[in-house]
Amino acid sequence: MKTISSLFLLTVVSLFIGCGENGKKATSPSPDNLPKNNPSFSFEGIKQDYTTNEELSFQIANTSNLKIDSILYYINDYLIAKVTENNKVTYRLSREKFGKQIIKAVVFHTGKSEENTVNIDYLPSDPPRILKYRIVNTYPHDIKAFTQGLEFFGENLMESTGNGVGLSGNKGKSSIRIVNPTTGQAIKKIELADSIFGEGATILNGKLYQLTYKSNLAYVYDMATLKTIKTLPYFKNMEGWGLTSDGKNLYMSDGSENIYILNPNDFSKIDYIRVATNEKIVNQINEMEWVKGKIYANFFMEDVMGIIDPKTGAIEGLVDLSKLRENVTQHVDLDVLNGIAYNKKSNTFFLTGKNWDKIFEIQLLD
Repeated sequence: MKTISSLFLLTVVSLFIGCGENGKKATSPSPDNLPKNNPSFSFEGIKQDYTTNEELSFQIANTSNLKIDSILYYINDYLIAKVTENNKVTYRLSREKFGKQIIKAVVFHTGKSEENTVNIDYLPSDPPRILKYRIVNTYPHDIKAFTQGLEFFGENLMESTGNGVGLSGNKGKSSIRIVNPTTGQAIKKIELADSIFGEGATILNGKLYQLTYKSNLAYVYDMATLKTIKTLPYFKNMEGWGLTSDGKNLYMSDGSENIYILNPNDFSKIDYIRVATNEKIVNQINEMEWVKGKIYANFFMEDVMGIIDPKTGAIEGLVDLSKLRENVTQHVDLDVLNGIAYNKKSNTFFLTGKNWDKIFEIQLLD
């Protein structure tokens, strides 16, 4: 039996244990928060964590009694303030993405300049809601399908699989399938070469986009025939994990805390978000599904589904799905929860995992 995921447990604990204003205490600087390069000045008034409801208010601790002429302040190399002497700076974090922020001060004194940097973490202010669910139906699923992507296409499911190797040594087969959701049978299937590890997939404008794990390219298929139209290289050397679409652009994860917004025509990067809770930055975002303006996502090695704001990256809700894994056939090649498909007609989710023999239809409860 698998224990409740660390992401879910951390969030539950944070809901019941307060620790000062906005759920955070001002802490002593950690090693990652200490000044760099040993200059003759440091920062005063900065703490480790900030949220969307807080302002930065700080100045230089002039313990060396420098005769300061002026100071330039930057966040992530973006100029935010220029002050004379050593006046205090107040700045509201708003243009920044969640995660680590690098604050730099350039102090001009006695005819020379000195730099110092400090790191802070910028996080959402509100904890995720904890949602419950009920199982509506249970359907068969191909126990040999190493599921990487799942999405409804009309009345059927589009499923992308990879060629992962289980503990038995048996290797899966990368494929794209059109699957009957109630029988688990493939209506149509194409298989990729053994050298290709298929990953997340989504449908947009009559085309099916499928990521590859380490080949650094995406396959584009004609949705009606499943014939390959072309391949598109990623905008940088990276792994392919999850993929979804808002109806205009693609959203891709790579195993980090980032979700990249991509142009579907050439896979160029438009923008990105960093995924976070009010407690920490969250990485290993896996399979994703776009539902009513939000991204619903699996997290690798976590039996949890998260609801992510695609504009900010904040995790707004979490669903503990550990009981689902307990209700599939336990076998040596059983792997993680991975597969989210939303059925608009029934307002339910179809969920499965890698080498699971079942698909669960669930309804979320408020």
